[in-house]
Amino acid sequence: MPPIRTSTRTRKPPPEGFDEIEDTLLEFQNSMKDAENASHEGKKRYETTWPIFQIVHQRSRYIYDLYYEKEAISKTLYDWLLKNGYADAMLIAKWKKQGYEKLCCLRCIQTKETNFKSTCICRVPKDTLKEGKDIQCVSCGCRGCASGD
Repeated sequence: MPPIRTSTRTRKPPPEGFDEIEDTLLEFQNSMKDAENASHEGKKRYETTWPIFQIVHQRSRYIYDLYYEKEAISKTLYDWLLKNGYADAMLIAKWKKQGYEKLCCLRCIQTKETNFKSTCICRVPKDTLKEGKDIQCVSCGCRGCASGD
């Protein structure tokens, strides 16, 4: 049986520095609500989730850049943001590995969900594809996230 949650357990307040990035995170939250409530008419079944994947990627990349590239936020704030779901921790973990710096989503590297037990077509470098062939991932709508591009 799962543990019973009581109301005495409250969420910790955000660490120092959160108020500086809160406006940008609210913009991402509002655009996520718009993407969730958008009309699905005229779209294929798998195209309806593409905007959601793109917003999750942008929000995670924003937090990743603030911590690793610009060093503008503290470790405690970064950990708090990951713990509270503001960024995808597994995606950020992949970005730190060589060859996955531009990965769009985790579904593109999962081999179980593809027909030929390989990665998604968007992971193939563009110079190895046929000339003039426009590729697009069915899972997230990415047009190429291979680091060799």
